[in-house]
Parts: sequence; C-alpha cells; structure tokens
Amino acid sequence: MQHDFRLEGKRVFVAGHRGMVGSALVRRLAAEQCEVLTATRTELDLKDQAAVRDWFEAARPDAVFLAAAKVGGILANDTYPADFLYDNLMIEANVVEAAHRVGVGKLMFLGSSCIYPKFAAQPITEDALLTGPLEPTNEWYAIAKIAGIKLVQAYRRQHGHDWISAMPTNLYGPGDNFDLKGSHVLPALLRKAHAAREEGADSITIWGTGSPRREFLHVDDLADACVFLMQHYSDDEHVNVGSGSDLTIYELAQLVARTVGFSGEIVRDETKPDGTPRKLMSADKLRAMGWTPRIGLEEGVASTYRWFLDHHDEARLTV
Repeated sequence: MQHDFRLEGKRVFVAGHRGMVGSALVRRLAAEQCEVLTATRTELDLKDQAAVRDWFEAARPDAVFLAAAKVGGILANDTYPADFLYDNLMIEANVVEAAHRVGVGKLMFLGSSCIYPKFAAQPITEDALLTGPLEPTNEWYAIAKIAGIKLVQAYRRQHGHDWISAMPTNLYGPGDNFDLKGSHVLPALLRKAHAAREEGADSITIWGTGSPRREFLHVDDLADACVFLMQHYSDDEHVNVGSGSDLTIYELAQLVARTVGFSGEIVRDETKPDGTPRKLMSADKLRAMGWTPRIGLEEGVASTYRWFLDHHDEARLTV
C-alpha cells in the first residue's frame, strides 16, 4: 500500500548514524529539508532502556530510521552468539517501545537478507520468511532481525502505528569495513587487490571455486530506497531492497582487479568452501512502486575504491 509521509520539516532520528548504512542515510536526508537527529554511543547506549526512553522523551523525533545493530562476520557470530542475539534484541526493543511512548509518526526497521531460509527459492521473495531453516553460521543475528520485523508488525497491528521494515541485500560503499578478518567479500577483495598491486604480487587468492553468485547494492542506493519507502510505503510486510541482479565471485574479483589496476592472476583455492551457491533477492515489489537503483556495480566499486584510498586511517584496516 502506498501513501504519502512528508519528511520536510520533521525531526528525523537516525539510530546508528556512524555505521555505513546510517551515515548514508544522513547524507541522503540532507536533501529532504528535515532536522536530522543523531546520538553517539557515548551519548546514548541503545541497550539501556531507561536511557533510550529519556532520550526520546527529550528529543521527540517525528520519524525514526532504525539502522543501529551489532554486526559481524561468520567468526564473530560463532564466537559471540549471546552478544549478537541479546544486543540486537535490546536495541530494537528499546527504540521501538520508546518510539511508541512518544508517538513517533513513522519508523523504519532495517533488517538483513540473512533473515531468509538458507535454501530459499531464488530470487528470494518477501513471503519466503520463516519457511525453512536459517544459515547456521549467522542464525543468532538473523533471529534478532526476524524478531525486529515481527516487533514492528506487532506495534503496527496493536497500536495502529505507520511503521515499516526494509530488508537490504549485500551492501558496499563509503564507510565499509576493510578488516580482512571481519569484512565481507567485496571490501576484502578491494583491499587484497590493492595490496597485491602495491607489493607487485603475481596473484591474489579467492576462496572456493569462485562460482557462487552474489548480489550487491551501493549503500547510497539503499539510503535512497529507504527514504522512498518512508515517504510512500505503508504495510505490514517488509520490503526487499536489492539491485535485482547478481554475478559470480570470480567475476566480482575480475571487476575489482580491473578497478584497482591489478593485472596478476586470480587463483581459486578450492580447498576452501564455496558457501551458498546463490543468494539473490527479488526486487519486484520495490520496482513495482517505482524505485530503481541508480549506481551500477562498476561505478560503485570505483567510487568505493576512491573512498578507500582517501580514508586509510578510518577504514578499519586490521590485518
């Protein structure tokens, strides 16, 4: 269902404004003539229920983008399952309840494509939620995100709030994590190829056969889609936000190598696992509303690499 919710003149809270998604939302909202509200972790611990309620009582936002979350890769999820489940449950529960108490007009909860079953039919449509087992390596995070979707739905149904949820695909862009121990595949490849070129290496290595297919969306496109949905969408069901196309990991590595200027060999380490063969979300629902992404993958990877070169000190470059 489509409707109109104007952001102009509103007080808009971006929870998690220092993360890759939150900072993209702040950039995008600069064009909406609204007052953007933010709070750092030292100013507001979103896991502290009383502190969150007090902050909302004082700030009185009209709209909320709930982009704050504890995130990490497979190793982090496996090592700290309690933290990933508890922290994310507390963040979303505290923000949602505080928003209810002060009568926030519009709230968007941001989830993750990991909410879907490991073996969901491709491309994954919104109604695939809760139709099969999750990927075990990040189920703690996924369960917390599913709870967030259901929490927003519950408050919408019981209290009549115009609140919604959006599920982004794999994201990349300014502010990404380039730590090789915890980063996702695209920033990791950018850093590997950059280092190989700088060192004059003959090759870089990717895990597995390189055949798994993955979808990527620039974070600035996500931010634009979130603003679009905030303004025009009102319904129970969450909305997938993706590019609608995918490519193999080997093709991605080739694109990264061209972007960085690395001309060596891309070696496949087939002793390492491939992971899920394909993970592509259906973009049909959002496309039918009239929104499409604007940043192509080649253009987006190039701009992300430029950001990486300009922000070495802040790009989380732990070996």
